[in-house]
Amino acid sequence: MIKIICSGKIKEKYLVDLIEDYKVRIAKYHKIEIVEIKDENDLIKEKDNIMKHIGNDDYVVACAINGDKMDSVDFSRFIDKTFVHSSTIDFIIGSSDGLHDSIYARANKRLSFSDFTMPHGLFRGILLEQIYRAFKINNNETYHK
Repeated sequence: MIKIICSGKIKEKYLVDLIEDYKVRIAKYHKIEIVEIKDENDLIKEKDNIMKHIGNDDYVVACAINGDKMDSVDFSRFIDKTFVHSSTIDFIIGSSDGLHDSIYARANKRLSFSDFTMPHGLFRGILLEQIYRAFKINNNETYHK
């Protein structure tokens, strides 16, 4: 399973539509769940809410501006290799304040998609698109360019 644990709800309809579209696309390949936790404006409360959704054996990816970078092909290989050892990959998207240090400590990997600051909802859409692209690449299907 792929689980995206994120702070806050998306209000903009165009972003909700984008996210739902990619959820449907990904579901053809793998089970996916998006867990929206309350935006607390308090990293300790946010950490507690996030940790409730992380299983002991989950592979945790903290999305962080200072994380490792990879291209789409490397990301597809990462997804493929991670599922060999873990049945669940959790992608954690924190609030605008980042994530609590204990989330980074629990994470198996820190991953950055860009040095740019992005709106939360747009980043969620980009993450989902890259997950979908990874499945297309791993299944040798046309989509990736």
